[in-house]
Amino acid sequence: MELTLTLLGAVFGGAAGALVPRAAYRFAVDAAEPWRARCPRGHAIAGPWGGWVGFARCPSDARPEGGGACRYGPGRGVAPAVSALVCGLLAAVVGARPELAVLLVVTPFAVLLSAVDGAVHRLPDVVTLPLAAATVALLGAAALLPGHGGSWVTAVAGSLALAALYGTLFLVNPAGMGLGDVKLALSVGALLGWYGWPTLFLGTFAAFGAGALFGVALMVLRRAHRRTAMAFGPFMLAGALVGVVGAG
Repeated sequence: MELTLTLLGAVFGGAAGALVPRAAYRFAVDAAEPWRARCPRGHAIAGPWGGWVGFARCPSDARPEGGGACRYGPGRGVAPAVSALVCGLLAAVVGARPELAVLLVVTPFAVLLSAVDGAVHRLPDVVTLPLAAATVALLGAAALLPGHGGSWVTAVAGSLALAALYGTLFLVNPAGMGLGDVKLALSVGALLGWYGWPTLFLGTFAAFGAGALFGVALMVLRRAHRRTAMAFGPFMLAGALVGVVGAG
């Protein structure tokens, strides 16, 4: 049963992760620019939901003769693998509990946000805010089902507490913490808070610890200095994974 659940989680993660690169490519622009509507070769991106859903490649009839396949998107080979690995791990650790469905749904969006933040140091509001609302609502639904392993009350409290922490850091040092991180903290705090305050502390500590180690490594390799901007969203999400796995 556990192996089957793990495999199903990995399959879901891989399938959902395959859709990440197209959305990541469209979102990976500076704040003053509109979302991308064309591929790198100039082909219009079309498909379901205004072209946001689909694989990061153009149809065969849109490719220039002799030009080969037109594939695009940051991390297009990595995103499906990471999503599959994380979903499989979560399925193995959490097991057949109601909150597993919430974690599996959130994971591809977490991979998407990590890809965009890593590419342009931006966490789009059109993803972070609906994701926060959906995470809290879905955890609330999970709390109504038998066999759940957390608390919706602490999930809401954790969401607000972590957002308040990141909001304070933003006010103290806007150059070191972005508003996108504050909004992402709503989702991360809910997921960690679901399992209690120790899990929230663990996930938060893991995020800052990993970010600090990565920054030091970049400075040692002379690829950055103390004032170099760094995308922190991926570390927040990695910390959330550490906390959830630790709680499981």
